[in-house]
Amino acid sequence: MTALLEITDLRVLLHSGRQPVRAVDGLSLAVHPGETFALLGESGSGKSITALSIMRLLPDAGEITHGSIRLNGDELLTLPEYAMRKVRGNRIGMIFQEPMLSLNPVMTTGAQIEEVLLQHAHLRGTALQARVLELLRQVGIPDPARRMAEYPFQFSGGMKQRVMIAMALAGTPELLIADEPTTALDVTIQAQVLDLMRNLQQQKKMAVLLITHDLGVVAEMAHRVAVMYAGEIIETADRQNFFQAPAHPYSRKLFAALPTRKKRNNGLVVIQGNVPALSQTFTGCRFAGRCDHAWEKCHQVAPPWVAITPQHHVRCHLYPDNPPPLFSSTAQLLPDNPPAGANTSDPDQGEPLLQVDDLKVHFPIYKGLFKRVAGYIKAVDGVSLQIGSGKTLALVGESGCGKTTAGKGIMQLISITSGSIRLQNQALRGLGRKQLQQKRAEFQIIFQDPYSSLNPRMRIVEIIEEGMQALGSNSDKIAADEKRQHAIDTLLQQVGLPAEAKWRYPHEFSGGQRQRIAIARALAVNPRLLICDEPTSALDVSVQAQILNLLKTLQQERRLAYLLITHNIAVVDYLADEVAVMYLGRIVESGRTEEVLDDPRHPYTRALLSAVPVHEPGSRREIMRLQGEPPSPANVPQGCHFHPRCPYVMPVCREVYPAASRFSTSHTAHCHLYHSISQEPQDSQ
Repeated sequence: MTALLEITDLRVLLHSGRQPVRAVDGLSLAVHPGETFALLGESGSGKSITALSIMRLLPDAGEITHGSIRLNGDELLTLPEYAMRKVRGNRIGMIFQEPMLSLNPVMTTGAQIEEVLLQHAHLRGTALQARVLELLRQVGIPDPARRMAEYPFQFSGGMKQRVMIAMALAGTPELLIADEPTTALDVTIQAQVLDLMRNLQQQKKMAVLLITHDLGVVAEMAHRVAVMYAGEIIETADRQNFFQAPAHPYSRKLFAALPTRKKRNNGLVVIQGNVPALSQTFTGCRFAGRCDHAWEKCHQVAPPWVAITPQHHVRCHLYPDNPPPLFSSTAQLLPDNPPAGANTSDPDQGEPLLQVDDLKVHFPIYKGLFKRVAGYIKAVDGVSLQIGSGKTLALVGESGCGKTTAGKGIMQLISITSGSIRLQNQALRGLGRKQLQQKRAEFQIIFQDPYSSLNPRMRIVEIIEEGMQALGSNSDKIAADEKRQHAIDTLLQQVGLPAEAKWRYPHEFSGGQRQRIAIARALAVNPRLLICDEPTSALDVSVQAQILNLLKTLQQERRLAYLLITHNIAVVDYLADEVAVMYLGRIVESGRTEEVLDDPRHPYTRALLSAVPVHEPGSRREIMRLQGEPPSPANVPQGCHFHPRCPYVMPVCREVYPAASRFSTSHTAHCHLYHSISQEPQDSQ
């Protein structure tokens, strides 16, 4: 079959420093009509630069120095700019990674789609409006006639991504480039977006170049896979061969770094070191410095392409004579990361460390000239939970369900409307400023984005020292600067950073290293409880493994309790002891991790788990797709909050909020489908 997109020996330089960066260095690939081709790899490997090169949208510092990019036989690199404008949005559509940054905030969504149609379809008047409505319906936007007049900030993350897809499809492209299209989305919205892309691909017979680091998404969507590392492709295969027997040591390490329940009693495999600087000249294998199987030849000679099967090729000296074992046993446990099984003893069966009862956080809605209260956003509406010392409770749910607000309420970072929060049996609500400051050393928070939460004008030593001084941690022992510096050095080493790193600024570190610094800052005051708000959401698989290993180790060494706020079910399965599932401000199901994940009772929990993309054959759940978006917390439905989206809805669900049904001493769910612990859901038809 003739390739639709054919890239040959593409080389791209970025002139952003003293030495040019070889962001893409000799890349070749082919994408066929109707095929989904996945480009997989860590941040900094060159995936997005490849996509921008195809679109000829490189930044000013970027330069294509060599190679060929052909679309259906037409060479794109020699086209003048005016001709390339007819290709972008027409023959090639692109879905960018962050829809909010790609949509114009001062234009309505309808007007932004109209721009594409005016440029490429030359539609006007009623035909233009009809086509915009058709595109919005096609991507599943409810009430498109009304919503096309709204602005991007009025849409949820999933809806903004749908608008981006509508814009990308407006010109009926032959090729769709999707750059991390689901990275920031919840699993339920992600499932909807992937379904939408798959259905549209089948209808339009278009090719898709999918750029991602999510192996689950690749397993669900891709026909063929290419693994990219340090500017070049190191392995290509069809989906089945890749997931059954990944060949390159780097690919195998990616699989071994994924958190699963089978690995709960072990540390995750970590790829030591970092992606090498692409400004250097390479002589051997680019992965050799991080490979467990490297020998002298790997450092001196660049490996050739080797065909394992006609559909599976790898760039590695180990083949064909000396393939490594499927998963390397030499890196199953890091020497400084003891296995999770060390924490199997049940500590402190008495009073819980944290006890939250009926927590409510309502934000007033002001309207009119005199700003009168017209209603309330019920972000958190009666949450109760408890965490014991040395335990991890995961709080999961879609964006907007109130997880982060609950965490900030527990931290006393926002005012709570009602409820009780007790830490070590002492009530936090009502404490004066000085009393709360003295108590705050016992509970700290790790924010989702470490870069935003670290002061860019302060060195790491000042960032960590600030908390120690403000909360008076060990003031009698580290009053002298020399002792305080020693304590900071010890903290950095604990989180896997060298002591000399304290003299650097946050921008000089990678995302995973910044998260380690945020953890060190939280630990500086010797807390008993850490609230971890999506601590790994924006990290690559290998960096995520480092952070999860670190959290496991610190919990064992310090008997820390974690409130883990996340939507990553794999992380929950690996790290959490208990799970609470939150929907529209309330916890709808809770229990031990294995109870909730293996035997979910609430329909929302079932839908949430069925939407999780998995890479292991045979582990896919029966898919249960949710319709629509979660209702607004400013206008919650009467009765069960979930009934507008529930496939089992009954008349009583629309009238009365369900009481808790108990299935074991720890497992409960709020659902009218259960009247006793033995009753299963009945068909509502």
